[in-house]
Amino acid sequence: MKLKQKELKIRLLIAVGVVFLLTAGCSNQAEKGSNRGATDVTSQSEASAGQTAKLPMLVDLGKGTCIPCKKMKPILEELTLEYKGRALVKVIDLRDEPQAANQYKIRLIPTQIFYDANGTEVHRHEGFMDKQSIKAKFAEMGVY
Repeated sequence: MKLKQKELKIRLLIAVGVVFLLTAGCSNQAEKGSNRGATDVTSQSEASAGQTAKLPMLVDLGKGTCIPCKKMKPILEELTLEYKGRALVKVIDLRDEPQAANQYKIRLIPTQIFYDANGTEVHRHEGFMDKQSIKAKFAEMGVY
């Protein structure tokens, strides 16, 4: 009986920890009215053009209130410029597009999903991803 209670307590602690990680610093309803459009690095027209041009793409999903997401924003902006014409970098703010969490099967934020030129997912990373790691993944995909 004591073993079951310990197991139950451990599972409860894990569940609380997961909920905390998903919500701590990553959802602030007070910011609902703020201007969040700046977090979308690639516009819809650029994303559509990229799909037509068949470019590899990195999709970053997070929230503008999430600390790791905030740290990634300037990195993603730099990569958008560095890879212009060779790959697309799209940022989706889940405060603006909450349905994207289900669409992309997001468990943690930020999440980065890499797609090849055919639109096939080739890599998924959860959490902060530094610039060199992103560039290395693009290089593995043949994007230089």
